[in-house]
Amino acid sequence: MAGTVVSWAKDLNEIPYGPLGIIAMSGCEKMGELINYWLSKWHQLEEDSDREFYTVPGMNRDSFLIKAYCPRFGTGEGKGLIKESVRGLDIYIIIDVTNYSVTYKMYDQIVPMSPDDHYQDLKRIINAVGGKAKRVSVIMPFLYESRQHRRTSRESLDCALALQELQAMGVQNIITFDAHDPRVINAVPQLGFENVQPTYQMLKALCHDVKDLNINKESMLVVSPDEGAMQRNIFYSSVLALELGMFYKRRDYTTIVGGRNPIIAHEYIGVDVEGKDIIVADDILSSGESLLDLARELKKRKANRIICIVTFAFFTNGIQEFNEAHAQGIITKVIATNLNHTNPELKKARWYIEADLSKYVAYLIATLNHDRSLSALLNPYNRISGLLTRYEEEQTANGMRLV
Repeated sequence: MAGTVVSWAKDLNEIPYGPLGIIAMSGCEKMGELINYWLSKWHQLEEDSDREFYTVPGMNRDSFLIKAYCPRFGTGEGKGLIKESVRGLDIYIIIDVTNYSVTYKMYDQIVPMSPDDHYQDLKRIINAVGGKAKRVSVIMPFLYESRQHRRTSRESLDCALALQELQAMGVQNIITFDAHDPRVINAVPQLGFENVQPTYQMLKALCHDVKDLNINKESMLVVSPDEGAMQRNIFYSSVLALELGMFYKRRDYTTIVGGRNPIIAHEYIGVDVEGKDIIVADDILSSGESLLDLARELKKRKANRIICIVTFAFFTNGIQEFNEAHAQGIITKVIATNLNHTNPELKKARWYIEADLSKYVAYLIATLNHDRSLSALLNPYNRISGLLTRYEEEQTANGMRLV
């Protein structure tokens, strides 16, 4: 994306929608600092001849980050507090609702923040802005309650309700990544809603870490873990020009275990996997049990290396099973983004690859701040094509390319 930086720098003389302000909620401080680094770096590329365009109040800030806090009372009640003026700013609030490493004290006990706690703090900060900002946008990589997106019985529709609440509070744009079901936007059709796919960044991380892939139909295959993940796996197979297979999960709908119907068996549909490297893409890795079951099924069918690509890796049951699966040769790599909190132990695992999305998020913010189209950023096809060309050239130069 080097060319994009140059293009963005040339467009710095465009008047933005408003002076830029970024609020990184608790648990997103590191991501906020990385995003601020890129935005500040590009901002400093301005020419002296363009200086007149930077007289807008707030454009001469040393940092785009706005100091905001949500202190707690002893009972666990909280409030939103912004430590500086946000009047007239174009505000972007970054939040990770799944970051359980953030804690607070309640009745002298240390309590980890739940998604509900994070979401309440988001509303507190929006309320603290008090309508003084020119525009408020929320960057919520993992969409709050996105797995509770539809009604199959007499149950709540939490994600839709949350989106309606944010719209009622004056939020104009929501940016999320790989939403579990993007059709949830139907709940707020007049709200700006961008569902971003980090496909390019995931493949870039894979190509940077694994140098001996033969990306062709004879050596590699894309397999969807279930019917719900078909769309993203179809995209991977299309841009990589690979065949596509699919598993479907037979479940026991008479019982509920851990909030879901247990899987009885994985059934495979597709071409032969024997001897091929397999890419399996999904949005969420929760406990990882179904992914390991799928990998074992593929190994029974004599698949070669199995590479899992997930946008959000939670590992709710820890990583020990994956360590064992890697040692047994069942799992080769797991690629995930840094959009949600990652257990420090996970980053040390030899089988784990982290795809850094901070620069990409900075591009999205910069583009929206200048009211330009996101189309070029949201369609990664040309960037992926260039990535694969460079990867093949590197393999050829190192004598690793198989003809």
